[in-house]
Amino acid sequence: MNLTSEQKKTVTASFLGWTLDAFDFFLLTFLLTDIAAEFQTDVPAVSKALFLTLATRFIGAFFFGMLADKYGRKPILMLNIVSYSVIGALAAFSPNLGIFLALRALFGIAMGGEWGLGSSLAMESIPPSARGMVSGILQCGYPAGYLLAAVVYGLLYGQKIGDFTFGWRAMFLLSFLPALIVLFIRSHVPESPAFAEARQHVKPGLLETLQKHWGIALYAVVLMMFFNFFSHGTQDLYPTFLKKQHGFDPHTVSWITIVANIGAIVGGLAFGALSERIGRVNAITLACLIALPALPLWAYSTTPFMLAVGAFVMQIAVQGAWGVIPVHLNELSPGAVRATLPGFIYQAGNLAASYGGPYQAGIAEAPGSSYGYALALFAGVVAVCIIIVIRFSPEKRGQVMTVLDHEVGAIPRKV
Repeated sequence: MNLTSEQKKTVTASFLGWTLDAFDFFLLTFLLTDIAAEFQTDVPAVSKALFLTLATRFIGAFFFGMLADKYGRKPILMLNIVSYSVIGALAAFSPNLGIFLALRALFGIAMGGEWGLGSSLAMESIPPSARGMVSGILQCGYPAGYLLAAVVYGLLYGQKIGDFTFGWRAMFLLSFLPALIVLFIRSHVPESPAFAEARQHVKPGLLETLQKHWGIALYAVVLMMFFNFFSHGTQDLYPTFLKKQHGFDPHTVSWITIVANIGAIVGGLAFGALSERIGRVNAITLACLIALPALPLWAYSTTPFMLAVGAFVMQIAVQGAWGVIPVHLNELSPGAVRATLPGFIYQAGNLAASYGGPYQAGIAEAPGSSYGYALALFAGVVAVCIIIVIRFSPEKRGQVMTVLDHEVGAIPRKV
C-alpha cells in the first residue's frame, strides 16, 4: 500500500477520529450496572441510553454531512470531534437518569457525523488500489475504541487516588481526550483533493441525487440495519453478559473484551484487504459465514478462556464484514453527496436497529431466559440475513471517486 505522507496523515486522522468516537460510546457498555445502581433502576432502563445514542446518530450524519459537502471535509470533521468530546464528558455531571439519557441522545447526534466525514475524506484522498486495506483500517477504529475502553476500564475503574475513586462519572470525563485530535488535523491533514477540485462547480443537491439513486439508497439502509444489529448485538451487552450471567470481576471482563477486540481488528484488516482480491460482496459473505459455527463457543462457554476464544472468533467475523463497509458504501455513493450519503445511510440503518439493546436486555432478563441466549439469537439470525441481503448488492470495486457526479449534471460554477 503506497501512500504519500499526506495521505498517511489523512488516514491516521480519520482512524483516530473513529477510534475515540467509539471509545466514548463503549465506555457506557461497561458502566450500565453501576449507573443503574446509582439511579436506583435496572439495566434495561439504563440501556435506553444505547438506544437513544444509536437512534439520533442519523441526525448528525445528515447535519454534519451536509455541512461537509458544502464547506469541506476537514473543517467540519474538526467541529464534529470537538462536539462529541464535550457532550460525552458532560454525562459525568448528570444529576438523574433523565438528564443522562438526554445527554446521550445529544452525544449520538455528534457521534453520527464522524464516520461519514472521516471515511469520505480518506477514500477521496487515496488511490483506488489502497481502498480495501484503508477501509479495513478505518473500520478497525471502532473495535480499537472498544479495546481502549476495555483497557481503561480494567486499569482505572474502582482505583483510588487519595480520597478520589474512579467511578463511572470519572470515566466519562475521559471523553475530553478526543478533542486533542483536532490539533493534529488542523496542522497536518489537507482537504480532500476531490472536494478541492469540485469547488469550481455547482453540485446537485441531496434530494436531486436521491431521486436519481433512491433504489440503491433504500437497499443500503436495509443492509446497514442488519449490519448494526450484527455489531451492536454482539458488543453492547457483552460486558453485562460477562458480569451478570457469569459473575466475572472488572479485570476478567476487561481482558475478555480486549481479546474480542483484538479479533475484531484482525478481522477488519484481513477482510478489508481480501475484498480487493475477491470483491466486496464475497468478502462480506465469507465473514458472516464464519460467525455461525462460532455461536456456541461465544455464547455458551462457561470458562473465561473459552469465552475469550469464542469472542475472538466472533469479532473476526463481525468486524471482518464491517471492514469492507467504508469502501463499499463510498463506492456505491454518488460523488456530489459522498460526505452526506454514506454516513446518513449508515446511521439510518442504526436508527432502524437502535432498539436492539433494550430488546436484547428484555429477552435476557425474562424468566427462564439468559443473556447468552439473547446474544446468540441476535447474532445467528442477523448473520444469515446479511448473507442473503448482500448477494443483491452491486459490486463497484475500484470505481473512480470524484466529488463531481457527471450523471446528474454537475456544471461549472459561475465566477
